[in-house]
Amino acid sequence: MDKILEICAGSLASCVAAQEGGAQRVELCDNLGEGGTTPSYGALAMARGRLNIALHAIIRPRGGDFLYSALEFDAMAHDVEVCRSLGLDGVVLGLLTADGDVDVARTRQLAALAGPMAVTFHRAFDLAREPEQALEDVIAAGCSRLLSSGQAASAPEGAALLARLREQAGGRLTVMPGAGVRPGNIAGLAAASGCIEFHASARGQVASAMRYRRGGVGMGASGVDEYARQETSASQVRALRAALDKA
Repeated sequence: MDKILEICAGSLASCVAAQEGGAQRVELCDNLGEGGTTPSYGALAMARGRLNIALHAIIRPRGGDFLYSALEFDAMAHDVEVCRSLGLDGVVLGLLTADGDVDVARTRQLAALAGPMAVTFHRAFDLAREPEQALEDVIAAGCSRLLSSGQAASAPEGAALLARLREQAGGRLTVMPGAGVRPGNIAGLAAASGCIEFHASARGQVASAMRYRRGGVGMGASGVDEYARQETSASQVRALRAALDKA
Protein backbone atom coordinates (compact mmCIF):
# COMPACT_ATOMS: atom_id res chain seq x y z
CA MET A 1 0.00 0.00 0.00
CA ASP A 2 1.30 3.47 -0.90
CA LYS A 3 2.38 5.58 2.04
CA ILE A 4 0.70 8.96 2.52
CA LEU A 5 2.48 12.19 3.39
CA GLU A 6 0.46 14.97 5.03
CA ILE A 7 2.02 18.40 5.37
CA CYS A 8 1.06 20.83 8.12
CA ALA A 9 0.93 24.17 6.29
CA GLY A 10 0.73 27.54 8.00
CA SER A 11 -0.07 29.66 4.96
CA LEU A 12 -1.40 29.51 1.42
CA ALA A 13 2.14 29.61 0.08
CA SER A 14 2.99 26.59 2.24
CA CYS A 15 -0.09 24.76 0.91
CA VAL A 16 1.10 25.28 -2.66
CA ALA A 17 4.65 24.21 -1.75
CA ALA A 18 3.30 21.02 -0.15
CA GLN A 19 1.42 20.15 -3.31
CA GLU A 20 4.40 20.94 -5.53
CA GLY A 21 6.62 18.77 -3.35
CA GLY A 22 4.44 15.68 -3.72
CA ALA A 23 2.34 15.59 -0.55
CA GLN A 24 -1.02 13.87 -0.87
CA ARG A 25 -2.73 15.96 1.82
CA VAL A 26 -2.44 19.32 3.57
CA GLU A 27 -3.52 20.26 7.07
CA LEU A 28 -3.99 24.03 6.98
CA CYS A 29 -3.41 25.88 10.26
CA ASP A 30 -2.87 29.40 11.49
CA ASN A 31 -0.47 30.31 14.32
CA LEU A 32 1.81 27.30 14.10
CA GLY A 33 3.96 28.85 16.83
CA GLU A 34 1.10 28.01 19.21
CA GLY A 35 0.59 24.54 17.79
CA GLY A 36 -1.96 25.66 15.20
CA THR A 37 -5.33 27.41 15.33
CA THR A 38 -8.26 27.59 12.92
CA PRO A 39 -7.43 29.40 9.66
CA SER A 40 -9.55 32.26 8.34
CA TYR A 41 -12.48 31.74 5.98
CA GLY A 42 -10.52 33.48 3.22
CA ALA A 43 -7.50 31.24 3.64
CA LEU A 44 -9.66 28.11 3.62
CA ALA A 45 -11.59 29.20 0.53
CA MET A 46 -8.46 30.13 -1.40
CA ALA A 47 -6.67 26.92 -0.40
CA ARG A 48 -9.63 24.86 -1.58
CA GLY A 49 -9.51 26.67 -4.91
CA ARG A 50 -5.75 26.23 -5.38
CA LEU A 51 -5.20 22.64 -4.25
CA ASN A 52 -5.89 19.47 -6.17
CA ILE A 53 -4.83 17.31 -3.23
CA ALA A 54 -6.82 16.62 -0.07
CA LEU A 55 -7.30 19.61 2.23
CA HIS A 56 -7.98 19.33 5.96
CA ALA A 57 -8.22 22.22 8.43
CA ILE A 58 -7.48 22.35 12.12
CA ILE A 59 -10.43 23.33 14.31
CA ARG A 60 -8.85 24.94 17.35
CA PRO A 61 -10.09 28.32 18.63
CA ARG A 62 -6.94 29.19 20.59
CA GLY A 63 -3.58 27.97 21.75
CA GLY A 64 -3.03 26.41 25.15
CA ASP A 65 -4.86 23.44 26.58
CA PHE A 66 -7.69 21.43 25.02
CA LEU A 67 -10.36 22.06 27.66
CA TYR A 68 -12.82 24.37 25.93
CA SER A 69 -15.58 26.61 27.25
CA ALA A 70 -19.12 26.52 25.89
CA LEU A 71 -18.40 29.63 23.80
CA GLU A 72 -15.25 28.09 22.35
CA PHE A 73 -17.07 24.87 21.55
CA ASP A 74 -19.81 26.78 19.73
CA ALA A 75 -17.15 28.54 17.65
CA MET A 76 -15.59 25.17 16.80
CA ALA A 77 -18.96 23.84 15.69
CA HIS A 78 -19.47 26.81 13.37
CA ASP A 79 -15.96 26.37 11.96
CA VAL A 80 -16.66 22.71 11.19
CA GLU A 81 -19.78 23.77 9.29
CA VAL A 82 -17.78 26.37 7.35
CA CYS A 83 -15.24 23.75 6.32
CA ARG A 84 -18.00 21.44 5.17
CA SER A 85 -19.65 24.23 3.16
CA LEU A 86 -16.35 25.02 1.42
CA GLY A 87 -15.90 21.41 0.33
CA LEU A 88 -12.89 20.54 2.46
CA ASP A 89 -11.95 16.89 2.74
CA GLY A 90 -11.51 16.80 6.49
CA VAL A 91 -11.18 18.56 9.82
CA VAL A 92 -8.64 18.05 12.58
CA LEU A 93 -9.69 18.53 16.19
CA GLY A 94 -9.12 17.40 19.76
CA LEU A 95 -10.97 17.95 23.02
CA LEU A 96 -10.08 16.74 26.51
CA THR A 97 -11.84 16.76 29.86
CA ALA A 98 -10.36 18.43 32.92
CA ASP A 99 -9.21 14.99 34.09
CA GLY A 100 -7.19 14.32 30.95
CA ASP A 101 -9.59 12.01 29.15
CA VAL A 102 -10.93 12.40 25.62
CA ASP A 103 -14.14 14.46 25.67
CA VAL A 104 -16.13 11.82 23.84
CA ALA A 105 -19.52 13.54 23.91
CA ARG A 106 -18.37 16.85 22.39
CA THR A 107 -15.95 15.19 19.97
CA ARG A 108 -18.85 13.04 18.76
CA GLN A 109 -20.97 16.17 18.24
CA LEU A 110 -18.32 17.78 16.07
CA ALA A 111 -17.74 14.56 14.13
CA ALA A 112 -21.47 14.40 13.39
CA LEU A 113 -21.44 18.01 12.13
CA ALA A 114 -18.51 17.16 9.84
CA GLY A 115 -20.81 14.92 7.81
CA PRO A 116 -18.90 13.33 4.94
CA MET A 117 -15.58 14.95 5.88
CA ALA A 118 -12.85 12.86 7.49
CA VAL A 119 -12.24 13.62 11.17
CA THR A 120 -8.73 13.44 12.63
CA PHE A 121 -8.15 13.64 16.38
CA HIS A 122 -4.94 15.63 16.77
CA ARG A 123 -2.11 15.68 19.29
CA ALA A 124 -4.38 16.61 22.17
CA PHE A 125 -4.21 12.82 22.43
CA ASP A 126 -0.59 13.12 23.51
CA LEU A 127 -1.71 14.92 26.66
CA ALA A 128 -4.32 12.30 27.56
CA ARG A 129 -3.60 10.35 30.75
CA GLU A 130 -4.20 6.81 29.50
CA PRO A 131 -3.36 6.24 25.84
CA GLU A 132 -5.01 2.88 25.28
CA GLN A 133 -8.34 4.06 26.72
CA ALA A 134 -7.96 7.39 24.91
CA LEU A 135 -7.63 5.53 21.61
CA GLU A 136 -10.86 3.63 22.26
CA ASP A 137 -12.56 6.92 23.11
CA VAL A 138 -11.32 8.57 19.90
CA ILE A 139 -12.72 5.67 17.88
CA ALA A 140 -16.02 5.74 19.79
CA ALA A 141 -16.34 9.47 19.09
CA GLY A 142 -16.36 8.83 15.34
CA CYS A 143 -12.84 9.85 14.33
CA SER A 144 -11.19 8.04 11.44
CA ARG A 145 -7.60 9.10 12.10
CA LEU A 146 -5.31 9.81 15.05
CA LEU A 147 -2.36 12.20 14.79
CA SER A 148 0.11 11.43 17.56
CA SER A 149 3.75 11.54 18.59
CA GLY A 150 3.19 8.50 20.75
CA GLN A 151 2.99 10.78 23.81
CA ALA A 152 6.66 11.65 23.37
CA ALA A 153 8.52 14.81 22.36
CA SER A 154 8.76 13.47 18.80
CA ALA A 155 7.21 10.64 16.83
CA PRO A 156 10.50 8.75 16.43
CA GLU A 157 10.84 8.75 20.23
CA GLY A 158 7.25 7.55 20.59
CA ALA A 159 7.45 4.89 17.86
CA ALA A 160 6.95 1.95 20.23
CA LEU A 161 3.66 3.31 21.57
CA LEU A 162 2.58 4.28 18.04
CA ALA A 163 3.11 0.69 16.96
CA ARG A 164 1.02 -0.59 19.88
CA LEU A 165 -1.75 1.91 19.13
CA ARG A 166 -1.77 0.89 15.46
CA GLU A 167 -2.13 -2.76 16.45
CA GLN A 168 -4.87 -1.93 18.96
CA ALA A 169 -6.80 0.11 16.40
CA GLY A 170 -6.66 -2.59 13.75
CA GLY A 171 -8.78 -1.44 10.82
CA ARG A 172 -10.97 0.84 12.95
CA LEU A 173 -8.77 3.94 12.70
CA THR A 174 -5.56 5.12 11.02
CA VAL A 175 -2.69 6.06 13.34
CA MET A 176 -0.57 8.83 11.77
CA PRO A 177 2.76 9.71 13.42
CA GLY A 178 3.63 13.39 13.61
CA ALA A 179 6.14 15.70 15.37
CA GLY A 180 9.81 15.82 14.50
CA VAL A 181 9.33 13.84 11.27
CA ARG A 182 12.16 14.58 8.85
CA PRO A 183 13.74 13.06 5.74
CA GLY A 184 16.45 11.45 7.83
CA ASN A 185 14.11 9.60 10.20
CA ILE A 186 10.87 8.97 8.32
CA ALA A 187 11.96 5.59 6.91
CA GLY A 188 13.03 4.37 10.34
CA LEU A 189 9.80 5.63 11.83
CA ALA A 190 7.81 3.76 9.19
CA ALA A 191 9.68 0.56 9.98
CA ALA A 192 9.39 0.93 13.75
CA SER A 193 5.73 1.94 13.87
CA GLY A 194 4.31 0.00 10.93
CA CYS A 195 2.24 3.08 10.04
CA ILE A 196 1.48 4.15 6.46
CA GLU A 197 0.51 7.82 6.94
CA PHE A 198 2.90 10.49 8.21
CA HIS A 199 2.59 14.15 9.20
CA ALA A 200 5.37 16.74 8.88
CA SER A 201 5.77 20.49 8.41
CA ALA A 202 8.90 20.56 6.17
CA ARG A 203 9.47 24.20 7.05
CA GLY A 204 12.40 26.52 6.54
CA GLN A 205 13.03 30.17 7.36
CA VAL A 206 12.08 32.80 4.80
CA ALA A 207 13.37 36.35 5.16
CA SER A 208 11.03 39.32 4.90
CA ALA A 209 11.16 41.43 1.74
CA MET A 210 10.92 44.62 3.82
CA ARG A 211 13.78 47.04 3.11
CA TYR A 212 12.83 49.53 5.83
CA ARG A 213 12.94 47.93 9.26
CA ARG A 214 12.19 49.89 12.43
CA GLY A 215 14.04 48.59 15.46
CA GLY A 216 12.82 48.51 19.03
CA VAL A 217 9.12 48.00 18.22
CA GLY A 218 7.65 44.52 18.33
CA MET A 219 4.16 43.32 17.43
CA GLY A 220 4.35 39.84 18.89
CA ALA A 221 6.05 37.91 21.66
CA SER A 222 9.31 39.22 23.03
CA GLY A 223 12.34 38.02 21.09
CA VAL A 224 10.39 37.04 17.96
CA ASP A 225 12.03 38.10 14.68
CA GLU A 226 9.17 39.71 12.79
CA TYR A 227 11.27 40.03 9.65
CA ALA A 228 11.45 36.28 9.13
CA ARG A 229 8.85 33.56 8.96
CA GLN A 230 8.64 29.79 8.63
CA GLU A 231 7.19 28.36 5.41
CA THR A 232 6.89 24.86 4.00
CA SER A 233 9.65 24.18 1.47
CA ALA A 234 8.76 22.21 -1.66
CA SER A 235 12.29 20.79 -1.72
CA GLN A 236 11.96 19.51 1.84
CA VAL A 237 8.63 17.94 0.98
CA ARG A 238 10.27 16.23 -2.01
CA ALA A 239 13.01 14.92 0.27
CA LEU A 240 10.41 13.53 2.70
CA ARG A 241 8.45 12.01 -0.19
CA ALA A 242 11.58 10.37 -1.62
CA ALA A 243 12.62 8.94 1.75
CA LEU A 244 9.10 7.64 2.40
CA ASP A 245 8.86 6.04 -1.03
CA LYS A 246 12.03 4.07 -0.29
CA ALA A 247 10.84 2.94 3.16
